[in-house]
Amino acid sequence: MISPAQTKLEILADPEALSHRVADWLLEAATAKAGVFTIALSGGSTPRRLYERLAGPPYRAKFPWSRTHWFWGDERFVPHDDALSNYRMVRDALLSRAPIPASHIHPIPTENLSPDAAASAYELELKAFYGADRLDAKRPLFDVSLLGLGSDGHTASLFPGSAVLAERDRWVAAVIDAKSQTRITLTYPALESSRCVAFLVIGEEKREIFDRLRRGDDSLPAARLDPTGALWFFGDAAAGEAIA
Repeated sequence: MISPAQTKLEILADPEALSHRVADWLLEAATAKAGVFTIALSGGSTPRRLYERLAGPPYRAKFPWSRTHWFWGDERFVPHDDALSNYRMVRDALLSRAPIPASHIHPIPTENLSPDAAASAYELELKAFYGADRLDAKRPLFDVSLLGLGSDGHTASLFPGSAVLAERDRWVAAVIDAKSQTRITLTYPALESSRCVAFLVIGEEKREIFDRLRRGDDSLPAARLDPTGALWFFGDAAAGEAIA
């Protein structure tokens, strides 16, 4: 569903330059909007430097922490203190280092619940925050959704061949058929309900799959995303050389 005419592409020199540019971009988006600002966070190693940068100068003093709410696009079904937890990574890089109200942090529950119950609980939390049971294209759920790109073309925990790719009603789903590890993920409808969706892609090993994504290869789960608002690609030179 991704068309080159509908996207904005920026190729930065290296991962450090990318984290700096995206931090500037996020700050600009957050300060430009009055009222509540909502972000769906990506896990994995790629965005960690971005989160660390937001927690340091000059962003720590400028970001509107008091009106920003933080959600997660997906999570491994492990305790929040597990080394594999996306929540833990964001907590260590950002949440514990910035003046964020605890009530504005919305992790995916992963403890004392079954995967399906956890997905249902997070969906209920999203609906309560949104104030409705159905998404309205004129009122996106998120202001920004940050996404990564796997070497197999997955994004969030939307993996090739997974049954969740066909889900169009639920906002959150358990994924038990992905890489032998249970996960909880936002579905396409929830991720697409964003004023801006931004893919962050770094590394030479992502060059081919990044090229396929930009060309709209809909065999890739990431390329099937059809966001309500703007679609951005931020890549470093190693990942973006083939398409820069």
